[in-house]
Amino acid sequence: MEFFIAQVLNGLSLGSIYVLLVTGFNLMLLVAKIIQFAYPQFVVISMYATWAVLRATNNVILAILVTIVVSIALNLLSEPIFRRITSIKGTDINATFVASIGLSMVLVEIMSHSFNQGFPISFSDSWVGGSVFRYGIINISRSSIFAWVGGIIVVVAFFYLLYRTMVGRSFRAIAENLYVAKLFGIPIFKTSMMSYLIAGLLGGFIALLLSMLIGTASPWLGESVALKVLAVSIVAGLGNLKGGLFVGLALGVVESFAIGYVAGSWSNVIAFVIMLIVILTKPKGLFGAAVE
Repeated sequence: MEFFIAQVLNGLSLGSIYVLLVTGFNLMLLVAKIIQFAYPQFVVISMYATWAVLRATNNVILAILVTIVVSIALNLLSEPIFRRITSIKGTDINATFVASIGLSMVLVEIMSHSFNQGFPISFSDSWVGGSVFRYGIINISRSSIFAWVGGIIVVVAFFYLLYRTMVGRSFRAIAENLYVAKLFGIPIFKTSMMSYLIAGLLGGFIALLLSMLIGTASPWLGESVALKVLAVSIVAGLGNLKGGLFVGLALGVVESFAIGYVAGSWSNVIAFVIMLIVILTKPKGLFGAAVE
């Protein structure tokens, strides 16, 4: 029973990261009208920024600020690329997916050749944090608590922004119908830039949590995470924010059980097996796609 509880807790920690990632991914899909496959790569580069600052200065506050700034900057710098693609008349949203895959490949090559000579990085024990509570094999670490609490706070804040502010109303209007939103005078460019800014802020927070939770990063981490985020989004339904919460948490728990109970490296396969089954049975996802 202890092992079961331990795997559930580990799965919820991992699932919290998936929830935040798919929330940022879906925000870009709904408001900016792009399939941002490179979004997890921005998160990984931000993790490298965290590592570099901590290694150079050991200043936690500075590391947090630099991580968030780097994430926001990367997202904003990518905006002109996707704006150019989406501004071409008759362009399908899949074109942005192809472009983001290309951008992702470029970023992986840059990281593998320019950052730490291509070797994986690891964070100090003081950053990752030790055990806060231990009972038998059940171990609750500081990083797990940050992932749970931080995930809840960010999701609540995001949905408050979405449903209780003017910016959120603009987001929902554009997501519902871009052309009608234009007719009602909603500033499309300004609102789209705001979505990039919020996605960047969210990405920086994810980078901090992920660096604490797994304690390491490599140039290829983003590719693995990006595929899982895409799988979660498809299983939940493209653009379905609430569905992404449930599916992201569920995937984290299922992966944790696979690691604990199934021999071999099956955890990376599970997301895609589930995605294949859902596509064959419910093409619009379990909760329905918000984007056709």
